[in-house]
Amino acid sequence: MSPTTTAMKTKAGLPARLLATWFGVGYIPHAPGTVASLTAVAIGFLLGRYLGVHGWRLGLLVAGLAAPAVWAAGRLERESCSKDPKVVVVDEVLGQWVALAGAAVLNWKSGLAAFLLFRFLDIVKPAPVRQSEALPGGAGVVADDLLAGLYAALVLWLAGCFNFY
Repeated sequence: MSPTTTAMKTKAGLPARLLATWFGVGYIPHAPGTVASLTAVAIGFLLGRYLGVHGWRLGLLVAGLAAPAVWAAGRLERESCSKDPKVVVVDEVLGQWVALAGAAVLNWKSGLAAFLLFRFLDIVKPAPVRQSEALPGGAGVVADDLLAGLYAALVLWLAGCFNFY
């Protein structure tokens, strides 16, 4: 474990650490953002199937978690003294849920499309996604993923209009 990760585990408060790392997913050594996105798709399906939380309701959940996510990401960012630490993955979860919210129906095709679109857009970072990273603190950490998720949601919504999934 790196000294930065060890310092974050000891200095950051437990609520901030749990939320920012999405309950420890961020500590997975390889591709924690991708694993967090896959986790978000699985949770999104469960929320949709068993609680009816999909579409705009999933968007409301994201809106409710955005401020705590910004706080938690900012806290870990400050304490690690690095911009957007790899262990912070709550931003991927929220961005992935924004992408899923754009799906007309939740099925394996829309879930796979949401995952692939979001990950692609999160990596490529088209304008203004890349520019939003310059926002201070946790806002910059979370904003780029929310915008990438919004782009993915728009593509999914359009694909749903034409019954592509």
